[in-house]
Amino acid sequence: MEKEIIISGFGGQGVLSMGKMLAYSGLMEDKEVTWMPAYGPEQRGGTANVTVIVSDERISSPILSSYDIAIVLNQPSLEKFEPKVKKGGILIYDGYGIINPPTRSDITVYRIDAMDKAAEMKNSKIFNMIVLGGLLEVCPIVSHKGIEKALYKTLPERHHALIPLNMQALKEGANIICKQ
Repeated sequence: MEKEIIISGFGGQGVLSMGKMLAYSGLMEDKEVTWMPAYGPEQRGGTANVTVIVSDERISSPILSSYDIAIVLNQPSLEKFEPKVKKGGILIYDGYGIINPPTRSDITVYRIDAMDKAAEMKNSKIFNMIVLGGLLEVCPIVSHKGIEKALYKTLPERHHALIPLNMQALKEGANIICKQ
């Protein structure tokens, strides 16, 4: 199994963190991984994306021009990466950030209203974990247990009290993702 993934959105949406969680989880589950972020000089509000590859075999190159899975969290990201999803691949988008939804019929498209769910849960910071939960529901690249281990590894200890909320966000994401 090898999955080549691009996650893209505005800075501040947790794009890089989501990729980091996938990468760390893969490592915790003895998989081969690459994590390659790309972002502009803006700390918040500019576009950011991260390429993650999770594989059972050695990864030959972290540089990709097409993807098995694209997670897009805003319109510019959809316009840039929808054409780069491989035929038969998966595209996941947040309904809040997309004005013109995906149009391709040769890929499987999922909508997740993660921004709305994060507002309902009264914590905008779990937005990315809701999206990640949706991804893992449709393509279980890593386990929820792996994500939990990655959270303990990557979050500063002072934030460990938030891990149960993050794990709940994963479950909520799995519940609300829907095929288009």
